[in-house]
Amino acid sequence: MDSEVIPLNLLPLGGKARVKALTADGRTRRRMLDLGLILDTMVEALQKSPSGDPTAYHIRGAVIALRHEEAGKILVEIN
Repeated sequence: MDSEVIPLNLLPLGGKARVKALTADGRTRRRMLDLGLILDTMVEALQKSPSGDPTAYHIRGAVIALRHEEAGKILVEIN
């Protein structure tokens, strides 16, 4: 079975994936790491805000809202 690596912002609602890489740098990267977005962390896309941005994700037992631009810097693998 092949797996596909995509930016997190393309993960459909209800979809689950594993973090494979962060392309962000500086403060944004540090924030992502502090939120627990490290290699092989499971992430689930929960819901979008009424305006469509940000999107809520379930990460390590917490619900975290990430903007479309931020989520695009997180590469995830869908199985």
